[in-house]
Amino acid sequence: MKRFLHRERPAWLWSFLGALLVGIAASVLFGWGTAASMLSTASAFVVFTVLVGLGQMLVITSGPGNIDLSIPATIALASGVGMRVMAASNHAIVLGIVAVLATGTAIGVFNFLLIRLLRIPPIIATLSSSFVMQSLAISLGRGGAAPPPALENFALSHLGGISGLAFVALAITLAVAFVLFRLVPGRSLSALGQNLRAAHLAGVRVDAVRCLTYVSCSILAAFAGLLLAAFSGGATLDMGADYLLLSVAVVVIGGTRVAGGRASPTGVWSAACFLFLINALLNATGAGAGLRAIVYGLLIVTVTSVASGIDETSR
Repeated sequence: MKRFLHRERPAWLWSFLGALLVGIAASVLFGWGTAASMLSTASAFVVFTVLVGLGQMLVITSGPGNIDLSIPATIALASGVGMRVMAASNHAIVLGIVAVLATGTAIGVFNFLLIRLLRIPPIIATLSSSFVMQSLAISLGRGGAAPPPALENFALSHLGGISGLAFVALAITLAVAFVLFRLVPGRSLSALGQNLRAAHLAGVRVDAVRCLTYVSCSILAAFAGLLLAAFSGGATLDMGADYLLLSVAVVVIGGTRVAGGRASPTGVWSAACFLFLINALLNATGAGAGLRAIVYGLLIVTVTSVASGIDETSR
């Protein structure tokens, strides 16, 4: 019975309960009006974390040792490319989006080729590529343009107190979940993360799945960079700096198995909301960036330890 309960409990349950408890605490401390305003703000800011978290989730699901450290550099480069192509013109928005997605695709393929052809660990490969991307972003970043007015207005829009960006992120999340749980590529990714050799013997095209995984991660990070640039009024070189730790934190806290094989898109959302509310409370108490990083690190260690214990118990 105990083993059954462990297996049936949703992977995102703890992050959801954490977000709920922190939301209640904010309401008690600051009042319902402030808490409602905080939630409205969260609907915009968590979008960027959710998008990069979904990408990192796919990479981590592909198996032990897989993690993409090039996300911050991808955000910086892709947002710079997008702003340059759009040149603050509403007529060039579609072309700019295509350029951003193409940039993400190229980065993902480059990361995979480093891993596959040079036979180096994904952490080292993506870290190396991040230096290349950051250098390109620095060269491109000189004299970068502001976002087109129409795109900026959409990024700042709200419908019923909820950011318009949240609806975009929700649609992307549903698409990712559909691929993961309903289509062959998603099931192949889970099989790959559970046992690489067994997946290969079962006929899974391992290299194709891994390539698609890194490309998807980079595309999501690139698109997050575009939306972030539109939201903040332009692209900057350091705009993706905070999202490396956050992308890992929301994946782990959200219930995705660190060893691979099990993804939790719902958990990415609940963990992103949880971390945003924690961050808001820390800011309200005057805590600095250092303390926030310590809190995130402790949460990752705690959740990983608890999840590992649950996995061992459920076997």
